[in-house]
Amino acid sequence: MKFDVPVQDAKRAAHPHELLLVNLILNHVFFFVSTLGLSGPYPYLPLMVPIISISILAYIFWRAQRAKICDPWFVSAHWQVCARRSRLFLAMLAGACLLLLLGWLGYYYLHMAKVLVLALFSIAGLPVMITLLVLVVLESEALNQARNSSLPQWAAERFTPSKESV
Repeated sequence: MKFDVPVQDAKRAAHPHELLLVNLILNHVFFFVSTLGLSGPYPYLPLMVPIISISILAYIFWRAQRAKICDPWFVSAHWQVCARRSRLFLAMLAGACLLLLLGWLGYYYLHMAKVLVLALFSIAGLPVMITLLVLVVLESEALNQARNSSLPQWAAERFTPSKESV
């Protein structure tokens, strides 16, 4: 739904989506692949990816809570949309980490075959990659909507202020 909001609010509403896209594309795709290439001489370098990601996601969650209080409703609505999608991504990462932990425990303590552990790692990685792709598409569309002063239908119904409160 398109709304009549000031241009400044439309620009401010784009910030959460830009931030999440930076996390998804730059951090989880480009930086992750480049750190894997350098993991031989620097084996702990890939650990920077989850540290950066958790920092960005924590900021998005904090800022979404703060936006409810101090931002106009349109900007706050876009922060809430971004926080909702960030929670989905965080849940997917937590599930993948759980599968990786189970694979690691199974290999070292239950003496599972290496092929089975690698299969478990692949099963953990595929949903994360699919979720990453879907979130990049959704956030790109949300960024376009924020710049065009609009909201998804479900967000407009949920976050638009009622006539009595205006």
